[in-house]
Amino acid sequence: PRLDTMAAEGMRFTDFYCSAAVCSPSRAGLLTGRYHVRMGINTVFFPQSKDGLDDDEITIAELLHERGYATACIGKWHLGHLPKYLPTRHGFDYYYGIPYSNDMHVEKRGDPPVPLMRGEEIIEQPVDQSTVTKRYTEEAVRFIREHKDRPFFIYLPHTMPHVPLYVFEAFAGKSDAGLYGDVIEEMDWSMGAILDTLKELDLDENTLVIFTSDNGPWLHYGEHGGSAGPLREGKGCTFEGGMRVPCIMRWPGVIEAGRVERGMACTLDFLPTFARLAGGEAPADRPIDGEDIGAVLRGAGKRAHEEFHYFHRGEHQAMRSGQWKLKRPFKGLVYAKPIEHGTLLFNLRDDPGEQNNLAEAHPEIVERMEKAMDNFWASLQPLPPDKK
Repeated sequence: PRLDTMAAEGMRFTDFYCSAAVCSPSRAGLLTGRYHVRMGINTVFFPQSKDGLDDDEITIAELLHERGYATACIGKWHLGHLPKYLPTRHGFDYYYGIPYSNDMHVEKRGDPPVPLMRGEEIIEQPVDQSTVTKRYTEEAVRFIREHKDRPFFIYLPHTMPHVPLYVFEAFAGKSDAGLYGDVIEEMDWSMGAILDTLKELDLDENTLVIFTSDNGPWLHYGEHGGSAGPLREGKGCTFEGGMRVPCIMRWPGVIEAGRVERGMACTLDFLPTFARLAGGEAPADRPIDGEDIGAVLRGAGKRAHEEFHYFHRGEHQAMRSGQWKLKRPFKGLVYAKPIEHGTLLFNLRDDPGEQNNLAEAHPEIVERMEKAMDNFWASLQPLPPDKK
């Protein structure tokens, strides 16, 4: 009920996108405002990975830290676990969480037990995953209380509901939707605890709170993976189910209560938007793919360009322009599921489930968007090699 209340008190987006269909690339885009291909982060990092988010990338935390904000990352990082890549080297004053995915403990691959870190130190290994949502929430509430008298920024990427699923004992069996439902109940409680803290401290009207996701549901895991509802496919895929995600934004006094925003926006927009809200600007020395959507929050306008590019594993697979989405031919496996199709064109306003291919009916739109994709891909060159 707390997420429903948050939406009723704020705004929810119908056409909101994460920047990639899997964890590490998506998080890189969210924090930098740049498509992950620009950074060579095209797949997920593992416990054996030697790479991570380069120190010359500028994150939201770095920009806000320069403006006097206290900054914390609490939760799943997944942008490099070696010290030089940790949140504390990317503008965050404080870090508490798991440095990569909670499923990365495969003995035959040589993975160590999943660690919990504070700062740059491992404090528990293996971490008790049934307590992480509760502990992340407590850390976030504590950080808010300790910094209530100055501006703060908290990036709280929950480990759940990534598989394997764990839930604190107080929420076990609480839902009518099995373990996955119990996990969502606990996350709902978590958001409520944070919002209650802001209200108690009279910080409510000074604080923008956002709830969203880094990719779509992991359908490979069935009832433990979640659902994309009417959208096609899920995580790891550039159909809408892989990258169109829920997004709720709440800011009393700024965002009109109960709004439904049907214009397009994405996680790439966070950096330029937050920079401007904090009285600064996005970096001018590099391409920033996101846009300042402050006017969207205030109900005073739309995103300047309704254009979005879908990348996966370094491939430029699709593009959205207004209501139209062009998807290039594909043949391959997505989490062991074979997917094959030719050129696809969808009108997402009429067909968000991507069931009606209009490519043959509108060759002129296909040609225009193919050319736009080619031009954008050319503008990205030269791209760095893939990080591993």
